[in-house]
Amino acid sequence: QVQLIESGGGLVQAGGSLRLSCAASGRSFDKYVMGWFRQAPGKEREFVAGIGWTGGSTYYEDSVKGRFTISRDTAKNTVSLQMNSLSPEDTAVYFCAVDSQRPYSDYVSTRLQWYDVWGQGTQVSVSS
Repeated sequence: QVQLIESGGGLVQAGGSLRLSCAASGRSFDKYVMGWFRQAPGKEREFVAGIGWTGGSTYYEDSVKGRFTISRDTAKNTVSLQMNSLSPEDTAVYFCAVDSQRPYSDYVSTRLQWYDVWGQGTQVSVSS
């Protein structure tokens, strides 16, 4: 069974940092675009960051540019999101996702519908 398992969430003060990790099991996702999304209470799920299959292509939502960094380790079948300078506006459940329909792609879509494998999410809470 294919699974994506996120970890690394928690409670942090504004200005602090967290590192989220997403581990894939049951299947390798090294040939696919992987992304991070988030959903705050009462809001729609939104794109945060994505990385192409080679790791050479990345894309970020405007509000996280310069603060968040996405990376992948194909040997370990993981993708990470380093989050710095966190603010209360970053509070949300963060989800890892895979675009498994387009192998060998470096095109990172921000559209939620392009991603078809999802993790259960990890809570990130930032206090002011």
